[in-house]
Parts: sequence; structure tokens; C-alpha cells
Amino acid sequence: MILVISASAQYDPKALQSLDAMSKKYKAIPSFEANISYVLTNDVEKVNEEFKGKITVKGDKFRLSLPEQEVINNGSTVWTYLPEAKEVNIDNYDPNSEDVNPSKIYDIYKKGFKYLYLQDKTEGGVLCEEIDLVPEKKDAQFFKIKMFITKKDKSIQSWTMFDKGGNKYKYTISKFTPNVKIEDSYFAFDPKKYPGVEIIDLR
Repeated sequence: MILVISASAQYDPKALQSLDAMSKKYKAIPSFEANISYVLTNDVEKVNEEFKGKITVKGDKFRLSLPEQEVINNGSTVWTYLPEAKEVNIDNYDPNSEDVNPSKIYDIYKKGFKYLYLQDKTEGGVLCEEIDLVPEKKDAQFFKIKMFITKKDKSIQSWTMFDKGGNKYKYTISKFTPNVKIEDSYFAFDPKKYPGVEIIDLR
């Protein structure tokens, strides 16, 4: 009996209901833009770094702009631009990879994760449902992703990724703007706009 309860809790129907509603909401929006704050903490190493940036998503394309790097994904190619190093790394995008990216955070629970509803909790002044995603693979990049989904409209308030090195990566969404008009060319790196940049092609 204990084993049955434990197994069902790993794929919690209450968590699934909330996750499905959240996923449906975002999949119905063809494009969006949002301000985002990114906080990296490690209690053991006494690391606490915060950056603010912007995320733009259109279908499976996204552009994440942070002070220390810019990640651009057009659905087939990924560019990672490092302003301080004046270099850009180019790689193929694998849609089946286990990497967590902003264009699929609202769908990530559907494959390779167990999920558990923990509690209703106020996050950033908003009443949310706290849900943990735990990967089925023990050697996954992150051992847990904690999501806060607003009770009112099933928006993502924040998500935090935990790795085995003690790092916590927290992303918080603010100023969400749906249905922005954006050209596909915005989701590609144009070296002409970055004179002197070193191009490192890893494909």
C-alpha cells in the first residue's frame, strides 16, 4: 500500500492538472516578450549573482539577452554571444536534448519528469502553486526544477533549477507581453552588427 501511494505521488494528478493548464496557455500564444531576472546562488561557495535581461519567444525560437551573454536560437542553430570575450559560439540545436531552454519550459514536464504538487505559496506577492519536477534519469543535468504557477491565470511566475554541484538557477518573469510582432531574422546572430567578434563554429 505504501508503495502504491509513493508511486502515484511521483506523477501527481493535481500537479499535472496545473501543468497542463499552464502549457495550454503558453502554446496558444504565438509569440511573447518578457523581462526576466536570473539569480545564481550556491550556499557552500557563497555565490549570489543576479542579472536582469529580456526573453523573446516565437514558437520554438527564442532570444535570451543577459548582460554576460546572449543566447539566440532559431529552431535549428544556437548562437551564444559573449560580449566581454567578443566571441560567438555556433552550434546545432537538438530539439530532443535534455537542456532546459525558455521556449520549452512550459512543455518540459511532458517527457522524462515526475511531478509533485507541494503547496499553495505566495511568490513575489502572487499566490502560486508550488510544483517540483524531478527527472526520471538519475544522471540528468538538474536533479530538480521547482516551478511556481499562478493560481489566477496559470502563468509561470518563476522556475528554479538545482544541480548536483549545489548551484541554484532561478528565473523570474515580469512585464509579460503576449503577441509581439517580431521578424524571424531577430532569432539569428548577424556578425555585421558586432565588428571584431570572433566566430567559433562548433557544428
